[in-house]
Amino acid sequence: MSWLEVLVLGVVQGLTEFLPISSSAHLRIISGVFFGNDPGAAFTAVSQLGTEAAVIVYFARDLWKLIVTWIRGLTNAEVRAEPEYRIAWLVIVGTIPIGVLGIVFKHSIETAARNLWVIATTMVLFGLLLGVAERVGRQRIELNQMKWADGVVLGFAQALALIPGVSRSGGTITAGLFLGLTRPAAVRYSFLLAIPAVVAAGLFTIPDIAKADGVTGPQMIVATLIAFGVGYVVITWLLQYVQKHSVYVFVWYRLALGVLLAVALGAGWIAAV
Repeated sequence: MSWLEVLVLGVVQGLTEFLPISSSAHLRIISGVFFGNDPGAAFTAVSQLGTEAAVIVYFARDLWKLIVTWIRGLTNAEVRAEPEYRIAWLVIVGTIPIGVLGIVFKHSIETAARNLWVIATTMVLFGLLLGVAERVGRQRIELNQMKWADGVVLGFAQALALIPGVSRSGGTITAGLFLGLTRPAAVRYSFLLAIPAVVAAGLFTIPDIAKADGVTGPQMIVATLIAFGVGYVVITWLLQYVQKHSVYVFVWYRLALGVLLAVALGAGWIAAV
């Protein structure tokens, strides 16, 4: 892998990880179209450590309160009535589906699911679902009003992001809007829910990067640091954007990219694998 590709993919990872447009799909598409290869699921997972580090830094105060409240609530019944205690458990419960399914379908995720025809299809399909969710969602429920059932549903929605093109944040935000969450609540929860899953996936696949051909340790570190810096800026922007704007801009972007990719594949301009 060239240093130019490393720099480009680091920026792409930071730009797309938190937007509902699928970072894994963009890494796969850009590498395939402009560099003639697939960076691999391991590269994607490890570079995501940079963007998740940005989430941890940005939400450090919130995360600390969640962790402390959860620990206190294990032995103090009064603390269990606090919203932070329930939210912490919702994040834990919501992480289980992606952890289990990620292990069970690890081989398919790293091979068949990275086919560009699959990505083109998921970009369009889940773009349409996001648009419908924005249109019909009641958007009345705040983060501290979420129920246990919401956490389970959102956990399985996040697990769909194991398929490139779905989008981790996109799946969670879509399901959240369908459940009646406000846009800011759905986006904020998608950030919190991603932390344990992405960090675990990144650490788990570091050995795979060490075995991969063409990717050096310094290149991986640089890509991760770039993803961190760009990702932090995107977090700040997105949380402000969804306060006053719909997510339709992301819907139209997904549809346009998915259709364009399908046309390019059908015309033989790029290879599917």
